[in-house]
Amino acid sequence: MEMRMRMILCLLVIISIIGCIHGDENESFRKQPTKVKTVKGTKMCVKDWECNKLSKFCCNLTITDYLDTDQFELLFTKRNSPVAQAVGFWDYGSFIRASALYQPLGFGTTGGKKMQMKEIAAFLGHVGSRTSCGYGVATGGPLAYGLCYNKEMSPSQDYCDDYFKLTYPCTPGARYYGRGALPIYWNYNYGAIGEALKLNLLDHPEYIEQNATMAFQAAIWRWMNPMKKGQPSAHDAFVGNWKPTKNDTLSKRLPGFGTTMNILYGDGVCGQGDVDAMNNIISHYQYYLDLMGVGREQAGPHEVLNCAEQKPFNPTAAPAAAS
Repeated sequence: MEMRMRMILCLLVIISIIGCIHGDENESFRKQPTKVKTVKGTKMCVKDWECNKLSKFCCNLTITDYLDTDQFELLFTKRNSPVAQAVGFWDYGSFIRASALYQPLGFGTTGGKKMQMKEIAAFLGHVGSRTSCGYGVATGGPLAYGLCYNKEMSPSQDYCDDYFKLTYPCTPGARYYGRGALPIYWNYNYGAIGEALKLNLLDHPEYIEQNATMAFQAAIWRWMNPMKKGQPSAHDAFVGNWKPTKNDTLSKRLPGFGTTMNILYGDGVCGQGDVDAMNNIISHYQYYLDLMGVGREQAGPHEVLNCAEQKPFNPTAAPAAAS
């Protein structure tokens, strides 16, 4: 009996050691209990490191509550395939660490669970389509190849605009070609985003292709901030914070996914009719909705999903704050 007890104890110790070695892939993202405080009648919360500023949004689910490592891998199954340029660069941890800056502001934490998941699917839909190396007959389907790139492979120019030489002067030798999860172009965009993130991106635009957390931070900043004063951010347009003016309505700009494309890409994608560039972004969004268990039927009607007939907020003839 004593020998049997010793064997059982030894077995339990071995199992415990194995558990410590393997652990949970998301162990580093476990949070401490939520701290709740009422401020002027409004419930405000802090959720450890992921939502660490007192905010009403932190009382909701946070991104790690509904998107874990396995799901991230499912969304981007081919990002480290042999055809990818950025093998080993993009990962779940970088996305979550970057999002922690913006979750207290409502990124992925606005509304109920369905809206939260839809926003992350929408944001990643843009990211996946802009960084994809997928093609029509690719193994696993063309939509499985998001996050293949972290930079423009064959830049046609340095993207230095002297119009902004007083505010965002180009650094000699620096090249401001597309980099990141939502690729950044031009010196004025690197300058503005660098200011926001407290990074010297004008002198060192290469930071974005060297650090995945910075790359995701820059992309989420783009999502959360308007291109120009008086315009909505992609976040506000998507979650319903933005109320269209009469002019917006006449321009066929409605709250929803379609308008996020208008905000981010303008007439490069929108107002061009039923073009492939637009449909590719929509397809990525719907694909991620399916994989996250929300379902593409929750994406909304056609007029909300697309921007085929929308007038752009910022026509290309006029310089915009982002490109």
